[in-house]
Amino acid sequence: MKKLFSSKLVVAAFSFSVFLIISIASSLYAHPIDLTNISRAEIGWVYLQMGFTHILPGGIDHILFILGIYLLSPNLKTVFIQATAFTVAHTITLTLSTYDIIYVDSGIVEPIIALSIVFIAIENIFAKDLKPWRIAVIFIFGLVHGLGFAGALKDLGLPKSEFVTALITFTVGVELGQVTVILLAYFLVGKWFSARQWYHQRVVVSASLMIAVIALYWTVERIWY
Repeated sequence: MKKLFSSKLVVAAFSFSVFLIISIASSLYAHPIDLTNISRAEIGWVYLQMGFTHILPGGIDHILFILGIYLLSPNLKTVFIQATAFTVAHTITLTLSTYDIIYVDSGIVEPIIALSIVFIAIENIFAKDLKPWRIAVIFIFGLVHGLGFAGALKDLGLPKSEFVTALITFTVGVELGQVTVILLAYFLVGKWFSARQWYHQRVVVSASLMIAVIALYWTVERIWY
């Protein structure tokens, strides 16, 4: 009974994520956004959409990082534990950076974000199972990714009258985007193939190698260009 309830919860979350993708795709890009003379709820909805689209479809580097987290241990419980550590970490630096308490130049942040993806992907290739210390590593990388989110949010701009509302809803949108990536990976790959003996060699190693190559290219590009 408990397992059935959990399955229904996952399906419901996945369905909501798909609905959100369709809704945002149809509304956010349909016309320019005007933040003047709109309510707090409307501002919150706009920034939630911005946070979501910063991941899907706009954040390919963050998508690859989340997929890297997912691949090694496709069990949803362990994935969400890792994702929670990542969320807590990037929320800390996103908030501190948005309030100008800390500042790190994007020329430093962006290459480190790319390197974090390389690290996770390479670990996937050589590790056979999830190590306890990986949570700490993901937390540290989450701090760096939060600085990247902050840079994107500052570029979008924050309304002075609803600064906190925009910050919170943008963060929620980012989390919904990450959850959607995890659920898509689960329903497209993990649910059907993760129990197969060949899963690690054919899926984890192949996908992680591709992710590592892409992220390594980004690292070089972000350092030198």
